[in-house]
Amino acid sequence: MKADRRKMLKKIDHIGIAVHSIDEAKKFYEEGLGLTCTRIEEVESQKVRTAFFTLGETHIELLEPTAPDSPIARFLEKRGEGIHHIAYQSDNLEKQLQQARENGCRLINEQPVPGAVGKQVAFLHPKSTGGVLTELCEIQNPEL
Repeated sequence: MKADRRKMLKKIDHIGIAVHSIDEAKKFYEEGLGLTCTRIEEVESQKVRTAFFTLGETHIELLEPTAPDSPIARFLEKRGEGIHHIAYQSDNLEKQLQQARENGCRLINEQPVPGAVGKQVAFLHPKSTGGVLTELCEIQNPEL
């Protein structure tokens, strides 16, 4: 990998956790950990329903499949519930993808796609990221 890269990543945005049922799983986060669910929404492009909890500057995102052919449904079939991905916030998602591509990363998304909370997102394949599904995201609407 090239050593002289512009730093576009700002922070860990969220950790995605695959669950069979948000309604069941959020009990642990609310009752067990004392966190508050701040948002639930469906992301049609990913065939998923999401629930967000805020902890400092990082979010926990619960991911429930909305279709049997969704990536989350396939993940749950293979691995069961648990950590699905880690997401990094970028200030320039397209350049971040270009940099990843130029440095040998296998891209799942060649171009950004709509994600939860009004963000644009793209995923890097775990085979090129040390076994960790990596999401890059960029805030599009800071009001959400």
